Amino acid sequence: MKNQVLAISLGLISMIAFGQKSELKTAEKAIKKGEFASALVAVNSVDAMLASMDSKYKAKYYFLKGQALAGESNYAAAADSFNNLFDYEIEIGKKKYTKLAKPMFGSLVQKVSTKAIDLYSNDKNYKDAATSFHLTYKLSPTDTTFLYNAALSASLAKEYDAALGYYRELKKIGYTGITTQYLAVSIESGKVEDLGSKTQRDLMVKAKQYKEPTEKVSESKQADIVKNIGYILVNQGKTEEAIVALQEARKANPKDVNLILNEAQLYIKLDRMDKFGALMQEAVKLDPTNPTLFFNLGVVNANEGKIEEAVAYYKKAIELKPDYGDAYMNLAVAMLAEEKEIIEEMNNNLSDYDKYDALLAKQKALYKKALPYLMKADTIERSEGTVRTLLNMYDTLEMIEEADALRPIYKEMRGQ
Repeated sequence: MKNQVLAISLGLISMIAFGQKSELKTAEKAIKKGEFASALVAVNSVDAMLASMDSKYKAKYYFLKGQALAGESNYAAAADSFNNLFDYEIEIGKKKYTKLAKPMFGSLVQKVSTKAIDLYSNDKNYKDAATSFHLTYKLSPTDTTFLYNAALSASLAKEYDAALGYYRELKKIGYTGITTQYLAVSIESGKVEDLGSKTQRDLMVKAKQYKEPTEKVSESKQADIVKNIGYILVNQGKTEEAIVALQEARKANPKDVNLILNEAQLYIKLDRMDKFGALMQEAVKLDPTNPTLFFNLGVVNANEGKIEEAVAYYKKAIELKPDYGDAYMNLAVAMLAEEKEIIEEMNNNLSDYDKYDALLAKQKALYKKALPYLMKADTIERSEGTVRTLLNMYDTLEMIEEADALRPIYKEMRGQ
């Protein structure tokens, strides 16, 4: 009787194994025909038998399921199946299907990343681009740039919860985003080109097709990541959390000027200019040759009505950067700050000719003092604002020739 039961059991096992083999064969044929939905039905029919499945069928099961899911564009599940295959064949010490699946997996990653780039660059569909970039990262965790792209895309889509999660993950893994460009000058064109890798660049130089090899290292994105975490928290109304996030980053890197600037920019959004000014002073101590810092201090002091201090800071910014157009413009505006009071007095003394003339002379003196800086700003970067202000000053100072030369330019800028 026992022998009979054993024989029945063996027969049942044979039938199960035969069923597994048959369904997998059906799936394999369907995949070859491109009938992925049918293949998925066949391969899914043996899901319940996975625990007791023979190793040779189990590896094939993962292999076929990965292909079928990829064919149905279910890339995340396909990747899971392929990864299960890789892990399982490592466990059993074989690589039969792994060798076949690796190129397929690489193609899968390429498809997802291409889709993500297309959604971002061409469709401007940042929400779906974020999902695809993040999936690419999950498929290929060593390609951490895709996680950064997911965070950036989610931010643009205003999907702040998702973006915050991605940025925090970037912070956790220590992502820097630092890249190195291997540059050289083309002998043929005379232009500097990025040759991709050091090996390739050196080979091209050795072949005398390029010369003057150099390297350019990009800045770290860590400060930007912390800044973006802070901005998202502010947009979510979590102001205190945002401040804490930036201050924690600063504790870890107290001499990182970018982190100070990021915290300072946060206080601008919160309309706390006192804190902004204090941080600018701190940044200046760390980077005393940075013209932007002095320019920002000029803005802070001008907004607080401290005109003399503002003028001094703008002049320092110009000293450090002689072509700083915005600094010249703001310097001229700061110098003209007292004009409002002069005009009010003029309007109140229209019948007192002597006092009116004295005030007009004071206004003209003010204009003459600010004019060189405004002219310089216009020379560096002309705008409708610089031209309009110059015209007004030329007319007031009775600089007829200069005004006549500028007037048609102003009309053209305004489309008249």
